[in-house]
Amino acid sequence: MTKITAAITGVHGWVPDYVLTNKELETMVETNDEWITSRTGIKERRILKGENQGTSVIGTQAVKGLLEKTGNKAEDIDLLICATTTPDMLFPATANVISNNVGAVNAFSYDLQAACSGFIFALSTASQFIETGKYKKVIVVGADKMSSIIDYEDRQTCIIFGDGGGAVLLEPDTEGYGIKDSILHTDGSGEQFLHMKAGGSRKPASPETLIAKEHYVYQEGSQVFKFAVTNMAEVAADIMAKNNLVSDDVAWLVPHQANKRIIDATAKRMGVSSDKVMLNIHKYGNTTSGTIPLCLWEYEKQMKKGDNIILAAFGGGFTWGSVYIKWAYDSK
Repeated sequence: MTKITAAITGVHGWVPDYVLTNKELETMVETNDEWITSRTGIKERRILKGENQGTSVIGTQAVKGLLEKTGNKAEDIDLLICATTTPDMLFPATANVISNNVGAVNAFSYDLQAACSGFIFALSTASQFIETGKYKKVIVVGADKMSSIIDYEDRQTCIIFGDGGGAVLLEPDTEGYGIKDSILHTDGSGEQFLHMKAGGSRKPASPETLIAKEHYVYQEGSQVFKFAVTNMAEVAADIMAKNNLVSDDVAWLVPHQANKRIIDATAKRMGVSSDKVMLNIHKYGNTTSGTIPLCLWEYEKQMKKGDNIILAAFGGGFTWGSVYIKWAYDSK
């Protein structure tokens, strides 16, 4: 029996128009462009402005662009998974809202939450529906409106995050292209270093939690950096070793765009030169679940059919992992 793999057959991204520069952040919090750039590699980030504008706006635009680009009809989509940490609301799922917005009336849909590793967790999950032969067309969205949970008086976090995201279409392949392997990890003991203190069932919203600013991202930067550098680099190296890949075999590393120093450490551990590393952190910052699909979108025309692609991410939870893909098409 011919083995079926899940191949990415299209990718599209979307970011809001508003650009929040380091210069503007200097007027909001005690920081400066040199300090931000030297520590993170970020120069600017996009912010979704306006009333009643949630993550579904980002996801909807990405999926509409994806369908148009690939020539697919929304009603032919079987499943849509949205990886996000900033859903429009607790329920219904943002994936349900996106599906309704684009007219994917025959798809079932749900959200997946794994912080900054969300997209690769969702990609690995979605691939199973293709590999079993159950579905033919699955969309994976990675999108976040991080500005909705950021305290712009906290310079530890407000310099890092932005809004944006992307979507990919998965379809069956029998020629050896597509998602070849994944290694995924979680460690719940990392909760203490990166979380949102209130707003969940453990500590519901109250006047006290609002006054205490407990509905924003809380991060102990040095601890998160230490774990991220080690684990993201190691899991990327592990998936190469598991699949007998050496650095020369890798066409592209697609790292989660959290911090330029973490990205550099991952590439170094893999033995991959900087010209093989997808990078757009300077333009968009950390869009959480959106970083990897945004990279794939921006670099799509540079990838070639048969390229070995390594995705790697690390996120709150802690969550981390890597996905090995053999790229399935040449861009027109």
